[in-house]
Amino acid sequence: MIDDSVDSNPWSGRFTQSMDALVEAFTESVSFDQRLAPHDIAGSIAHATMLCHVGVLSTEERDAIVEGLRAIGADIEAGRFRWSTQLEDVHMNIETALTERIGQAGKKLHTGRSRNDQVATDVRLLLREEIDAVMGVLTALRGVVVDLAEREAQTVMPGFTHMQTAQPVTFGHHMMAWFEMLTRDAERLGEVRRRVNRSPLGAAALAGTSYPIDRLMTAELLGFEAPCENSMDAVSDRDFCIEFIAAAALLMVHLSRMSEELILWMSAQFDFIDLGDAYCTGSSIMPQKKNPDVAELVRGKSARVIGHLNTLLVMMKGQPLSFNRDNQEDKEPLFDTIDTVKSSLAVFAGMLPTLTVKRDTMREAARRGYSTATDLADYLVRKGTPFRDAHEVVGRAVRLCIDSDRDLTELSLDELKDFSAVIEADVFDVLSVEGSVAARDHIGGTAPAQVRKAVQRAREQLQDQAD
Repeated sequence: MIDDSVDSNPWSGRFTQSMDALVEAFTESVSFDQRLAPHDIAGSIAHATMLCHVGVLSTEERDAIVEGLRAIGADIEAGRFRWSTQLEDVHMNIETALTERIGQAGKKLHTGRSRNDQVATDVRLLLREEIDAVMGVLTALRGVVVDLAEREAQTVMPGFTHMQTAQPVTFGHHMMAWFEMLTRDAERLGEVRRRVNRSPLGAAALAGTSYPIDRLMTAELLGFEAPCENSMDAVSDRDFCIEFIAAAALLMVHLSRMSEELILWMSAQFDFIDLGDAYCTGSSIMPQKKNPDVAELVRGKSARVIGHLNTLLVMMKGQPLSFNRDNQEDKEPLFDTIDTVKSSLAVFAGMLPTLTVKRDTMREAARRGYSTATDLADYLVRKGTPFRDAHEVVGRAVRLCIDSDRDLTELSLDELKDFSAVIEADVFDVLSVEGSVAARDHIGGTAPAQVRKAVQRAREQLQDQAD
């Protein structure tokens, strides 16, 4: 609940006029940064514990603060807490409520810290938790992709370059390409998490504090690997937000590319796949339509996250050290990125198991596009023909196929021998799409045997991460 009836600011002693109502509405952040409340309370409990340890707070004051903060946390979780925009942000709302509940001890909580290091700590705590949540959903999606790859390890489809039929591949191989993209996303998020996991608490406004604080203690209490080394950088750094959104933007680009393929494959022109009705919509006017709206929305939402990345980069580019109020603008893009990525991953992980592969249609599409032309060239090279000459021979054979509306497999042996005397009856083994994919039997190749090995390696990787 938002309550606008409170009229109190922590800096009121310096000012002779009340804040203009328009300015108050313009500068408040509690309408969105209240999301930080659990992390603000955790940081405050750690700070109070440390202040007691170094003798700034008594045991009784610490206990009153901790008990009061936990009670406020329970009220927030239950929806009973009254948020005030006049108290500006999540920090002042909680601190004011604490003082109202426990008296003077509540006013001592802010000793040795600033809202500058407080908010930086809160955001890092939230982001660390959310990265773990994103990684969990991403791992689930990677597992779904591996399942699909194993199921379709032998399913032949056309591989494309320039959106033109290039060579036959297997659908399982294509899915393992998706897996590699998502695996790099997971690696990037893990790297970001390590840099997020540093504690700004104790940096205070920008220069540190004269109180005998123990930053190692608060870092340990909050599960950080270490404190941030420089107090000015600690309060002004938003690299960790930018890095996360950059990793998230690339992840969304990958989901967008996958969505684009699903949309193409489901069209009548391709007719390679079908998606479950639960992940599609119909048309208000055309009763025959089944639209892949989920994939289209994921493709569209990628633009949102890319936009958020640009927002934070531009927000930071002109800021001198150290903290500036501009940094309030980091939260809404960050929060929306988190929510968009998690929901997109979750819906993808739910949608892919409903995917039906139309194997015969895929195979016929691979066969029609002269996709084994490279195999014929390789065949000629193995027979002693220089590659450039082989390329020319096959080009002329494809021209005959185009003129006569046939595929390479439909040419007779005599017709093929007209192009090169080294061609023999065994040529038809390499001209079949199955023979073509089976011949790519090496690490990273599209052969079904290699797809199954890649699936096994992927499962071991996922299991290692789970352990």
